[in-house]
Amino acid sequence: MPLLLPLLVLGLVGCDKKESQQPASQVAAKVNSGEISVHQLNYVLARTTRNSANSPENTSRIRQEVLDRLVDQELVVEQAVNKKLDRSPEVLMALDNARREILARAYLEQITAATPKPTVEEAKTYYSEHPQLFAERRIYNIQEIVLPSSAGVADELRQMLDSGKPMEDIAKWLKGREIKFAAGSATRSAEQIPLEFLPKIHPLKPGQGLLIQGPQSITLMRIAAAQTAPITEAAALPRIQQFLGNQRAAEAARGEIKALKAKAKITYMGEFAAPDKNASGGEHSVSSVASATDTSSPQVDNTGLEKGAAGLLR
Repeated sequence: MPLLLPLLVLGLVGCDKKESQQPASQVAAKVNSGEISVHQLNYVLARTTRNSANSPENTSRIRQEVLDRLVDQELVVEQAVNKKLDRSPEVLMALDNARREILARAYLEQITAATPKPTVEEAKTYYSEHPQLFAERRIYNIQEIVLPSSAGVADELRQMLDSGKPMEDIAKWLKGREIKFAAGSATRSAEQIPLEFLPKIHPLKPGQGLLIQGPQSITLMRIAAAQTAPITEAAALPRIQQFLGNQRAAEAARGEIKALKAKAKITYMGEFAAPDKNASGGEHSVSSVASATDTSSPQVDNTGLEKGAAGLLR
């Protein structure tokens, strides 16, 4: 029951605010002394099927399944209240935290909803400026070795990679030096590769490789094979508009948080009152968020190549 625990949180938030008796047409189910309203069912249903296109038959089935889960939830909530779990410090703290998260999300959604939607022309420009994602899109079979950064090793690894040394031989060389590493291979489409690395990977031919060095790790990758899989402009435009809209919304949210911090008086207390935190702690938080999209950042970890613009082509 993957939906049960999230629903349980919502149920506990409202467990002490039972609505007065609903008209029969507004009640989807009665569970002991409690009720599940049609509004409650529709609220959960809308978030369960938001991105799904369902036939009337499927919608009816899903509606019944969601109601059954709400019944399960109501039974569990009743037991939690009977045992006075709704008064325990841990649950009260969790409920307060859930409330704060919901309020913060609602405010940011209100801010981002006001951002202008990307136009078709903007989407067409993005399409033409990123051929590696669309007109020249490829699916790559990539061999990969990831190891911690070590002084002097990167240059030797780059030489071996450039000379065409097999990855198996490079792995043996690392073992001989008693350097720990992780190795593997994977098939990844262009949108599954970080946008900052894709322009460097796109020109590579099978057999060629790339070394990416970050503060904490070194990643060696070699293209074992590549298959062309273009996406037409007509198919890509709606997805690009959604992607650009999400980007614009994220930027608006970051900007709003930064503006709020600039106006606020934030005082770190106790062990958190170090001078560097008082001086730049809040700003550092915003910068850290922004750096996640900074394409000039050299940092990469062993999961970096699994993060790309995957949402763009869904």
